[in-house]
Amino acid sequence: MGTLVLLRHAKADRPNGVADIDRPLTERGHADSAAAGAWLLKNGYVPGLVLCSPAKRTRQTWHSVAVAVASSGAPHVRYERAIYDGNAEELLKLVQSITEDVETVVLIGHNPSISYLSELLDAESEADSDGLRTGGIVVHQADSPWSSLTQAPRVATHTARAAA
Repeated sequence: MGTLVLLRHAKADRPNGVADIDRPLTERGHADSAAAGAWLLKNGYVPGLVLCSPAKRTRQTWHSVAVAVASSGAPHVRYERAIYDGNAEELLKLVQSITEDVETVVLIGHNPSISYLSELLDAESEADSDGLRTGGIVVHQADSPWSSLTQAPRVATHTARAAA
């Protein structure tokens, strides 16, 4: 019924004296975000809705992805605090609140909750023990309405890296 794309934010800096929520992407992070957007576009995973953490690094990740997928239209974007500081169950509740007219959703968040959400949706997958890497993408195909989603097998995985 729908496609859920989980994207961990790209590589972020850790400047001294900067609050975690305000950490920016590194140069590589900006390049990898653009590569993630190009991969999503190439593989037909263009969102109708983006659920994004309000942290600076996730917003910057989305902005670079948005540039790459802009030719396919502008999705509705919601910045949700629960994606920044919530757990996997809270993220699942956000997904379950999506209206049924949305076919493809991109959720941009943080570890460990985004990786745990992926495992929660597909417990039988062979997940990396460290979870999603920065710029990591997991695509789940939902076979039930968003409101009743509890399982959605993985159909694709990718780690975005800009060409060297």
